[in-house]
Amino acid sequence: MSQPNSPGVAEGQVQANLQLQGGAAIVAPVSAFPGGVPGNALIVLPLNQAGGELTEAMKGGPVALEMEQFWKLLGFNGPAVQVQDAQGRPIAIGLDDLLGGLEKHWQESPDDLDRARIYAQELMKYTRFPAAEKVLAKLVALGGGGEDWLALGIAQLNQENWEKAEGTLRGAQNLLPENPYPALHLAKAYKGKAEPARERESIEHAIQLDPLSVDAWAYLFTFEKEHEGEEKALARIEQLALAEPNKKSAAPYVALQGLFSAQEETRDRAIGFAEKAVERNPDDALALISLSALYGQKGQLERVVELLQKHEGKMSRDVRLANNYFEALFQTRQIDKVTKLLNALMGSQSREVKQFAMERSRQVAQFLQQQQQQLVAPA
Repeated sequence: MSQPNSPGVAEGQVQANLQLQGGAAIVAPVSAFPGGVPGNALIVLPLNQAGGELTEAMKGGPVALEMEQFWKLLGFNGPAVQVQDAQGRPIAIGLDDLLGGLEKHWQESPDDLDRARIYAQELMKYTRFPAAEKVLAKLVALGGGGEDWLALGIAQLNQENWEKAEGTLRGAQNLLPENPYPALHLAKAYKGKAEPARERESIEHAIQLDPLSVDAWAYLFTFEKEHEGEEKALARIEQLALAEPNKKSAAPYVALQGLFSAQEETRDRAIGFAEKAVERNPDDALALISLSALYGQKGQLERVVELLQKHEGKMSRDVRLANNYFEALFQTRQIDKVTKLLNALMGSQSREVKQFAMERSRQVAQFLQQQQQQLVAPA
């Protein structure tokens, strides 16, 4: 719970006697701010009663807390993370409590591979790589599949155990012969071992396995740029993109637009790559998302509408497309088309798309209500 000022003090009427900057958390009683609570302060109400040690310390004035102490004050064991309860509602729980609960759940049935996978997945998500490696190693020993080998290799990569990671990822590659990601992660192991020839070979093998892999094309460009420079890297991408298996893939140019769109000075080049991606495959959802987003950043909303209006059918399955189209329609005040779009999305089988449609419907209703009030006000 937060509020900008203490009760009874209107914002702007009283100058706060303390200016807060940076990322520190300070815990203090309201009486510590006789001139008013600073506007960027956050008033936090702990779930549990503050400990006696903290209460005593606060008698002397504001107290600076480490983040670990801050979470403990709020009643969390570790930093707060969001999970869902059995009914799908979001709840906050301490990270250590979450991981401890998952470990206990697994230990109740240590041969249950799915319980181990869920625990390992959360450990990886929160960068607990040594603990994740131990769980994944047991999973593999118990007969885990290629995805388990791949996850174990990634955990080892993140600890810079290059030799172990190479062996594990080779095992993953044998079990997942059509999946490009073991090869891509093998390339990272070879980078760690300073073996650029094998690194390049693994990247190109990943592209051979899946010409639609944007990650593989992006890695290849980054590798070539690091070793040969930007122009030669672009030439290599163009050359490989023209190879027979890759001619219809939009992925090379989706990857390039993503890399070049990161900076304002190269955004026009990014648009050129995104347009080339759509030319190659006009039905590629990621290419459409990328190009429409770049048009939107340039304020070219009519071009967004023109690009996406032929693809409304895809929007019931992809919320990113739906969002870009909605924003362009709404900002150009094409309310009839907005209403038609949201009505169609409400029938989507995707929970994410349906939720998006409900939220945007409320936004549109609020906008129309404000418009009506503005019309009525003069009368």
